Amino acid sequence: MTVTATRTGQTVADDARPAPAAGPRRRSRRTAPLLYLVLAGLALVYILPFLIEIATSFKTEVDASNDPIALIPPTWTTAAYSYLFTQSDFPLWFANSAIVTVIVTIARTLFDSAAGYALARLRFRGRNAIYAGLVAVMAVPGVVLLIPKFLVINQLGMFDSYPGMIVPLFADAAGVFIMKNFFESIPSAVEEAARVDGASTLRVFWSVVLPMARPALVTIVILSFQGSWNELAQFIVSSSSPDLYTLTKGVASLSSGQLGAAKRYPVQLGAAAIMTVPIAVLFVVFQRRITNTASGAVKE
Repeated sequence: MTVTATRTGQTVADDARPAPAAGPRRRSRRTAPLLYLVLAGLALVYILPFLIEIATSFKTEVDASNDPIALIPPTWTTAAYSYLFTQSDFPLWFANSAIVTVIVTIARTLFDSAAGYALARLRFRGRNAIYAGLVAVMAVPGVVLLIPKFLVINQLGMFDSYPGMIVPLFADAAGVFIMKNFFESIPSAVEEAARVDGASTLRVFWSVVLPMARPALVTIVILSFQGSWNELAQFIVSSSSPDLYTLTKGVASLSSGQLGAAKRYPVQLGAAAIMTVPIAVLFVVFQRRITNTASGAVKE
């Protein structure tokens, strides 16, 4: 045991000194269960409507009307799904949505990444003005642009056709913004080394920079898929034929009663549940890759 002297001449044993208080750690341990309980409650609030949707899709129409929020159907039935796939145009809506979503996702990923790289790395006159216009477009509500979109699509002769539904969705201001910011975070030494080896600008973009931007690309793919799959306003102003109905337009017609399903809640919610599945699967598969850092490293 060691002894130290104090200012008053008294001695205090070092071993007798009080240990540092562990107050913050103890408080964190005490509050952790409460925090988990609050988070579980919030998660339940968010997931409860989805559970009700799935449960109602397996109910009979009478049970759905009598007890719409019951999570356990009194009588289990797949009549709603049988009606959707055998007696309605639901398969056609699904096929149209799949065609539009796949094409838009591929095109938007390509155009957004190319535009983002041009704004981040290439030096040309008017670049700052273009970027300012891009940010301004992001601030404009989409509903304001519906009438101009219709006028342009109609003037180009693309109304009520696949090109009219798909082409206006090829680029997205938010996607270009995301890609530009990500490309700016990549060290320029990578591109300089590729140019020293004789690579052109296109080669540097496609073979060097784009593979390093995989996290941003995954984010753009998810946002593009979700946005085009759930798109409704664009399809309303670009088409009117029942043969070009997508899931969003068809399910909206079911919910509004235009197709004779005003009180058929199992049919409506069954269609909505099926429509949710591709988005849920996409998020589950790619959720971890969104937060990954860029692959590759540079020593400076």
